[in-house]
Amino acid sequence: MLSPTALRRWSWTHKWSSLVCTVFMLLLCITGLPLIFHHEIGHLLGTEVEAPAMPASAPRASLDRVLATAQALHPERVVQFVSHAEGDDNVWFVTLTPTPAPTDDFRSVALDARTAQVLAQPRFDEGFMYVMFKLHVDLFAGLPGKLFLGFMGLLLLVAIVTGVVLYAPFMRKLAFGEVRRERSKRVKWLDLHNLLGIVTLVWAFVVGGTGMINTWADLIIKYWQHDQLSVLLKPYEGQPIVPATERGPLQQALQATQAQAPGTRLSFIAFPGTAFSSPHHHTFFMRGNEPLTSKLLKPVLVDARTAEVTAAPQLPWYLTALLVSQPLHFGDYGGMPMKIIWALLDMATIVVLGSGLYLWLRKGVQAGSTTAAATVQGHTTPPTTPASTMVARTGRTPPSTEGRA
Repeated sequence: MLSPTALRRWSWTHKWSSLVCTVFMLLLCITGLPLIFHHEIGHLLGTEVEAPAMPASAPRASLDRVLATAQALHPERVVQFVSHAEGDDNVWFVTLTPTPAPTDDFRSVALDARTAQVLAQPRFDEGFMYVMFKLHVDLFAGLPGKLFLGFMGLLLLVAIVTGVVLYAPFMRKLAFGEVRRERSKRVKWLDLHNLLGIVTLVWAFVVGGTGMINTWADLIIKYWQHDQLSVLLKPYEGQPIVPATERGPLQQALQATQAQAPGTRLSFIAFPGTAFSSPHHHTFFMRGNEPLTSKLLKPVLVDARTAEVTAAPQLPWYLTALLVSQPLHFGDYGGMPMKIIWALLDMATIVVLGSGLYLWLRKGVQAGSTTAAATVQGHTTPPTTPASTMVARTGRTPPSTEGRA
């Protein structure tokens, strides 16, 4: 049982951790809702790139030919990444940027993996879904925006924990899930807030925690490069980025990777000098074929000049945690049923956050009304005299002194 002092402290922590993060959490819940169904929305809007139907036995074009076709469209740019479309290995996406350094100035080219023909040049940096994504990820503020949202996620976790601590004392006289409909509007919203809050507790904690981890992605990757890649790349220390003209065949590098990591399939290729690779390697990120292992990547470093495998390190626990948290954050594990569950819980959380904000604002209005009423009463009540004081205390009228000398 909490003491009155402890109860006040927990209440204060819950109130202010909730209030500080509520507006931003509402923004994240609202923008996250369409992102849960981004593939389905893309199909409806016609922005998803799909390869034309061909026999399953159709031969695949060389990856070098695919790369040359994309490079010819943007000869002034360098290739940063090559990846398959999610769920469709008949489409290659080639990402080109002015330099290998991370940037938002990129061009994407979608090509048919069988014919190396250009299917589209989609723009992922415009439109409704892009705005939703940027608001959800970094508020259009880059790394500072990500870290700020990560801090808001931390406050959400604090609010959830303190809310659980306070739930039992405040609800001990009520049945679980009871909503007192006969009471005032504010009381009904308070009961609904508590009910939905406890029902969505685990989901909100998981999504809040994974979202917070995702905001650290850039820092985690940089730490991985410093912590583990630097050891593997010691023999190449001081050497510049391997020029594109001196690189070995990419198709040969892919085949060497597949031989090194059998039973896996390609997720994406990071080119020399990019954030996910080294200046001297093509880094092939392979993934498993099961629902869980398909989210866990295995890096294979291939020498950019010789197309021979240099190393295939195991990912450290912190990168594994990051990779698991990303799809879990959007419910991207169990297909459409899980997405629907995620969306329903997201909407319930919007109600929890909105009702919490409403209760706080309503409480402020009521407090202001009470203060105003007390002020008005203080101005209209006649000054207290000894006689009136006696009436107030005893309920009797004092003896009359009228006519006395």
